[in-house]
Amino acid sequence: MQRNVFKIITLGFCLLMCFGYSCADKIRKRPIKRQFAHTPGTSGHFTGFALYDLDNKKMVYELNSDKYFNPASNTKLFTFYTCLKMLGDSVPALKYITKGDSLIFWGTGDPSFLHSDLKGINGFNLLKNSGKKLFFSPGNYTGQFFGPGWAWDDYNDYYQAEINELPVEDNVALIYADKNDSLQIKPAYLKKYLKCDTLYRPATYRVKRDLLSNTFVYPFMALPKNFKQEVPWKVSAELTAELLQDTLKQTVTIVHISLPANTKTVYNANADSVYRRMLQPSDNFIAEQLLLLCSSAKFQVLNTDSVINYSKSALLSDLPDAPQWVDGSGLSRYNLFTPRSIVALLCMILEEKKNDDLVHSLFPAGGSTGSIRKIYKTENGRPFVWAKTGSFSNNYNQCGYLITKKGKRLAFAFMNNNFTRPVAEIRDEIVRIITFIHDEY
Repeated sequence: MQRNVFKIITLGFCLLMCFGYSCADKIRKRPIKRQFAHTPGTSGHFTGFALYDLDNKKMVYELNSDKYFNPASNTKLFTFYTCLKMLGDSVPALKYITKGDSLIFWGTGDPSFLHSDLKGINGFNLLKNSGKKLFFSPGNYTGQFFGPGWAWDDYNDYYQAEINELPVEDNVALIYADKNDSLQIKPAYLKKYLKCDTLYRPATYRVKRDLLSNTFVYPFMALPKNFKQEVPWKVSAELTAELLQDTLKQTVTIVHISLPANTKTVYNANADSVYRRMLQPSDNFIAEQLLLLCSSAKFQVLNTDSVINYSKSALLSDLPDAPQWVDGSGLSRYNLFTPRSIVALLCMILEEKKNDDLVHSLFPAGGSTGSIRKIYKTENGRPFVWAKTGSFSNNYNQCGYLITKKGKRLAFAFMNNNFTRPVAEIRDEIVRIITFIHDEY
C-alpha cells in the first residue's frame, strides 16, 4: 500500500515537473498580444505581425498576418531567395565568344562589374587582356530603365539608378569637391557633361541631371567644402561602350548579334558578398540587377518579369499567400506581401543555406551593421536580431530573425503601412516589442 502511494506521489511529481517545464519553455502569446494592445505606437495605421518558432515549427502570434502590406525593401528578401535557388557561388560577369581576332561579349546584368564596393574585375580583365578587337552586343535586356511603379521624380537620387544589361561603376556618377575646391565627377569621362547653369537656383548647392540626357548642371553658387553627391546617369549602349573604351584604353565597337548557344561565361564576385551588399545597406541597384542575372542564367535573356513569374510559380508556390511582386528592390508601391508569407520565406532561406550564422552575417544586425546598426542594443557586444528593413513615405517594416535570452530561435515580420506619424516613432515601437520578446523568452 505504501509502495503504491509512493509511486503515485512520484508520478504526480514528475508530471508536475514536466508540466511546469513545458509551460516555462513555451512562448506564451498573451504577453506579446498585450504589447500590441496597450501601445499607441501600433494604432492609427495598418499593422501586421507574425512571430514563428523555428525550433518547434509553429506560429507563436499573429496580427493581420494574412493581410497584404507594401513591403518596400523587404522585397529584396524575395530577390535574395530567388538568387539562392538560381545562381551559383559566383555571379556571371559576361558571356562571350572569340572569332579569329575578335572577342564579342554580352552583358548578364552583373552589378559587381567595376562596382565601387564589390570591385568585380574578372570580366574587365578578360576584355583588357584578351589581345583581341572588342565588340559589345547590346539588346539582350528587354525591360525598361525603371521598374513599374517607380517614382520618376526620384530619378536624380542615388538610390534609383537605371537598369541595364551591362552596368559600369554602379551606374551612378560621384560628383564632389576636390582638395582645390573644384567640382569633379567620376567617372572622369562624364566631365564633358558637367555644366554650370546660372538660371538654376536651388535652395542649397545641388547638382541636377536632365531627365532624358546626361547633362549634369550645377548652380552658380559657392561650392561647399567636402561637397559630395551621387547622381545616376542616363544609361545607353553607346555610353556603356564609351565608358568601357575610356577605361580599357581600347576601342569597343557596338554590334548587334544574337546570343549564340556556344558562349563562354566569365564570373566576377562571390555571390554571398553581393547578397550582403544588397541586404545590409539595402542597395536597390544591386537588387534589380540580380534579377537580371537570374533571368540570364535561366532564359538567356534579361527580363525581370520572366524571372519573377518563374520564381512565383516554381520556387514560391508553397507560400501561404501568393505575392504580388513586380521589381527586385521594392521601390515600387505595386508590391504586396503578407507577414505570414514573409515569415515562410525566412524559413525557406534558412533551409536553403543550412547555416544560421551565415544567413545572419548577410542581414543587417541590430546594434552592429547595416540599416539597424543604430537602433538595437547588443547583448555583451553580440546582436540578437538580424532583420531587413523596408521603408518609404508612410511605411516602415522589419522582417528577420531573433534569438531570445533563453536561446529560442524565432522568425518575425513586423509591417506598418499608412501611418502619418514620424517614422522614428514607429521604428522605436518595433524595437521595443522585439526587445521585449528577446528579454521575456
